[in-house]
Amino acid sequence: MSASVAVVPRRRHGPDWPRLALTLWTALLIIFLMTPIVYVFLHSMNGGNSFNIWKEFGGLKWYRELLDNKPLRDTLINSFKAAIGSTVIAVIIGGLAGVALVRRPGKWTVAVMTLLFLVMVTPEVIDGFALLSWFFERLPDVPFENGLFAVRGGMLRMWIGHSLFSSAVVTLIVRARLQGLDESLEEAAADLGATPVRAFRQITLPLMSPALMAGAMLSFSFSLDNVIVSSFVGTDASTFPLYLLGTVKSSTKPTAGSGAVLLFAFTLIFAASTVMVMRRSGQSSSEIAANLAG
Repeated sequence: MSASVAVVPRRRHGPDWPRLALTLWTALLIIFLMTPIVYVFLHSMNGGNSFNIWKEFGGLKWYRELLDNKPLRDTLINSFKAAIGSTVIAVIIGGLAGVALVRRPGKWTVAVMTLLFLVMVTPEVIDGFALLSWFFERLPDVPFENGLFAVRGGMLRMWIGHSLFSSAVVTLIVRARLQGLDESLEEAAADLGATPVRAFRQITLPLMSPALMAGAMLSFSFSLDNVIVSSFVGTDASTFPLYLLGTVKSSTKPTAGSGAVLLFAFTLIFAASTVMVMRRSGQSSSEIAANLAG
């Protein structure tokens, strides 16, 4: 019998050029993505009166002025109102639609999926013009009151307009999440006497909650920076992106940069909180990335 010979792998001599090239490319990509954000952050503390022309370090001067500037502060509040309202609508509609597509499939699902992709690829200019025409008489610029709260017609139009695209995104994310989950748990709950509502609340909803949270985060982010639809339908509720669009036509104040930094920071906090909750639910990093990407 011939003795087996152990094969010793050859050691590499010299630098690992492919690995170094990939590391360099990654570093350049991070620098490319982060440079505009760092620029806005630094210039929001510019001591001069122009955002684009650096004069001196002014500290938190423009952040304090932002809090004292009521019109600008109102645009930030309107942005958050629009984002919260449209996110709630998108999560409810998209969540239920995603469940229906997976648990009750049929010929109708092809039409619904076609409609979802059509909504996602339709230019926002067309969406905004169509919404403006449809909302012209149905939701005028007057407050709607029910004894608990009052909201103007422009804000309602933004809630609906922003939620159109977000609802399609949430639907696809929830559908992708539930497709990988067996329906046997829900059937077992029904066999044990659980009503459909209880089975949904105790079984289906916890299973789809990571997808709902991911969809809520994306919906919130989409609404915060929405400009086109807001410019068509939000005639009486100007948001911060619309304010920025108006200021770029003249000398941009550093307060615009400080407001942008606050929006960005809030979005990061919201995203980090979502990821932390997903990690607490036992999901791995790859599962979290898959849910966020749909």
